[in-house]
Amino acid sequence: MNDRFLKACRREEVDVTPVWFMRQAGRYLPEYRKIREKNDIMTICKTPELSTQVTLLPLQEFDVDAAILFADIMLPLEAVGVDLEFVENVGPVIQKPVQGMRDVDTLRMIEPGEDLPFVLDAIRMIRRELEGKLPLIGFSGAPFTLASYLIEGGPSRVFIKTKSMMYQEPHLWHSLMEKLTEIVRRYMKSQISAGVQALQLFDSWVGCLSPEDYREYVLPYSRSILQGLREMEIPIIHFGTGTATLLKLMKEAGGDVIGVDWRIPLDDAW
Repeated sequence: MNDRFLKACRREEVDVTPVWFMRQAGRYLPEYRKIREKNDIMTICKTPELSTQVTLLPLQEFDVDAAILFADIMLPLEAVGVDLEFVENVGPVIQKPVQGMRDVDTLRMIEPGEDLPFVLDAIRMIRRELEGKLPLIGFSGAPFTLASYLIEGGPSRVFIKTKSMMYQEPHLWHSLMEKLTEIVRRYMKSQISAGVQALQLFDSWVGCLSPEDYREYVLPYSRSILQGLREMEIPIIHFGTGTATLLKLMKEAGGDVIGVDWRIPLDDAW
């Protein structure tokens, strides 16, 4: 019934312009904090009823134009055999980072229906609860951002190990990115089949790269995913942080909507 967000994504005329502030508003709500007292992030993500509940919490408090699936960008990695845990005040930590071709080979290909059924079940459940009132946005981490976690072993500010692999072992880098690209493509397509009405590709850490490095080491893989999803005929959002120097290249890679951060005025980004 409220298709303002989807119209804006398609560049159709809207009565007002919706703005997505890239935060899951429900995380500071008292109801969410109560859920977190008894459940960690992964438990919520893997329990469709809890994921649905948390997804819908902001809708009860704010007159928003869309719902955003409660999930985590690391879910596909765990599904393909990565040993990870969420450490309080740190984030996702990977016990055995990718260091060689053997590590890449051990990453099996994802089968979303078998490996991530809880995500797809949550999408279907949320769609039923929304009753057509608002669209649902799904998402996935982009290959570069997922690769940076796999190589660094967790969050990083400087990405030394990631860049070292790019420059010193390009064959290893491209092999990892090719596998992650197919994993992300399958994951995103499965979300569309389950019912999301828009998708976002999160390249959270790609702003650490120069335009030249982005073009060589990242753009082909993001483009492969984004162009491959066009046939699914739903809006795709391409988002990163620190990307003021990369926006033209991100547009070249693809996406109906380009997300920007606070480092560039919206009119300059446009």
